[in-house]
Amino acid sequence: MALGEKKAPWVRLRERLWPIQAFELKKFVPLIFIKFFISMTYGVLTTMKDAFVVTAKGGGAEVIPILKGWLVLPIALGATLLYTKLTNKFRRSVLFYGIIATFMAIVALFGFVLYPNVEALSPHASADWLLQVLGPENSHWVSIYRNWIQSLFFVTAELWGSIVIFLLFWGFVNHICNFNEAKRSYNLFVAGGDMAQILVGPLVFYFTQKYVGEQFNLALKSLVCFILFFGAMIMLLHYFLTRQVLSKDERLYQPEAKDQAFDQKTKLSLLESMKFIVRSKYLRCIAMMVIAYGLTINLTEVTWKANLKLSFPDTGAYQGFMAKISSSVGSCSLFATLFLGGMTIRVLGWRFSALLPPVIIGSTSLIFLTLFIHPEWVAPISNYFNMTPLMLIVIFGAFQNISTKMMKYAFFDPTKEMSYIPLDQESKVKGKAAIDVVGSRLGKSGAAWIQIVLIQIAGTGSVLSITHFLLPVIACTVICWIWSIRSLNKQFVKSGVWTTSGAA
Repeated sequence: MALGEKKAPWVRLRERLWPIQAFELKKFVPLIFIKFFISMTYGVLTTMKDAFVVTAKGGGAEVIPILKGWLVLPIALGATLLYTKLTNKFRRSVLFYGIIATFMAIVALFGFVLYPNVEALSPHASADWLLQVLGPENSHWVSIYRNWIQSLFFVTAELWGSIVIFLLFWGFVNHICNFNEAKRSYNLFVAGGDMAQILVGPLVFYFTQKYVGEQFNLALKSLVCFILFFGAMIMLLHYFLTRQVLSKDERLYQPEAKDQAFDQKTKLSLLESMKFIVRSKYLRCIAMMVIAYGLTINLTEVTWKANLKLSFPDTGAYQGFMAKISSSVGSCSLFATLFLGGMTIRVLGWRFSALLPPVIIGSTSLIFLTLFIHPEWVAPISNYFNMTPLMLIVIFGAFQNISTKMMKYAFFDPTKEMSYIPLDQESKVKGKAAIDVVGSRLGKSGAAWIQIVLIQIAGTGSVLSITHFLLPVIACTVICWIWSIRSLNKQFVKSGVWTTSGAA
């Protein structure tokens, strides 16, 4: 095409939707499929994990904050410490395969051994005694002990999101992609995850509806088999990419430019990386973004799930509804990622795109909680549609959850990952590990601790009784989130990676 000649509209649209050159396909297509299978696994695990702990005997939405605050966080801290130690001894690929295989083994154990024998393995007698001693207001604490099998599955699903998605996948992508590639491809990786979310819903819904009641174990085993297949594909694609593509085509990866081979060991310890985060204003701002997102979504989501249990008390029905939400999240996020996310970042800049999540997530969260506090406000609308105010609030909560995930996948994740690119290799690997795993868990666990403390103060044992306290907490969190983005944008521009006009 001659210099200055305008491109046809369809050409410009194709370049915006698929800005990948032909020689780059063998690098980016495997990465997209890796993200697809990782997200398929996470989607299936997420759809099941909440249903297991919320609908279990003595369970409820109040169990979720305890699991996130008292189990998931310390395990995530230990996993991060172990990961940073292992990176000093093993190559990246060895850790990648080892971590994926470990998760697959736990899921297989749960699906084929533990859950099919859940009644025999659950300590109901001692749990009933504890419930009498502690009182019904502490039943959610006893539920963790009573339903330790479901709790184990919940923790495993949570750690998959923190360790595999953020630490393994995005850490690998950030290492092998330069900033120009990131601007063109990160939204495509997110789109791969969105496609997975779309397919998760029908997959889970099909098996939960086909095998109901006493046959539910067959549904679980079928879904576990799919997860094991996804895990095998993740490892095969990673092997193909690292051994057959990146090591043989210098156009796709230049280790000299990175100052480190993609499979090399690293040396920074977790303590050193945490100290580096404390000393680095740049990393502190990224950490604030991650923590604020975790706080906002989890303070709102638990209240929604408590209402959801009231509407769908059966495990299969609960999973079926969550499967529909998963498909809706995938469809909306795919549209936003392909037609809004990448183009918004390129046209309106990093700062504008990064500010969208706190504005949208914060406003919808505050509206949802306000409607729950004042159900009489929605009574006329619910009567018009011939449904209860509770169901209408649940539906709006579903809308809030979908819009939150859409903002996360289309804007929050890409802008956050792009902010790591100006860092040196050691800071990327260990700083990212500390922020994405520990920071993410601090956000979720911070929300859990806030809810636990407020529940204990209220003395009701119900998360629904503390909703009015959550409004100011979420408002303050969103303000801090916006401030951290503005501060990070100034440092991002100074790094020279993103121009002033691009920061917009």
